[in-house]
Amino acid sequence: MSTESPATSKTWFHGTGRRKESVARVFLRAGSGKFAINKRTVDVYFPNFAWKHDAIEPLKFTSLSDQVDVVVTAHGGGVGGQAGAVRMGLARAISRFNPELRPALRKNGFLTRDSRMKERKKYGQKGARKRFQFTKR
Repeated sequence: MSTESPATSKTWFHGTGRRKESVARVFLRAGSGKFAINKRTVDVYFPNFAWKHDAIEPLKFTSLSDQVDVVVTAHGGGVGGQAGAVRMGLARAISRFNPELRPALRKNGFLTRDSRMKERKKYGQKGARKRFQFTKR
């Protein structure tokens, strides 16, 4: 049996994040700070500052950005939803990588699923809330 801790070995830690219609599978291991989303860098995949900030926020919060390598596969939904999914998946992977960080991640809302989803279209209406035009006379 090896004496090294899981955080120092080269094993991958997995976390799945979901937001709206997006799903992100995040793989994390001890490394030098590489971050790839669908084989692209985070700057290329999330050109908007807000999306990039959302995606890497758990790393900045835990000060692990230069100590771990992250590989993400994201699909479904839009770019904003994918950024939220990456955020949650990354937080879950970090909590598996270092269980001592879990209470701090939980307290700051990184492990809480945002349950807001698209509302379904209703019959007799044009959309979820919008009605067909009403004429009185």
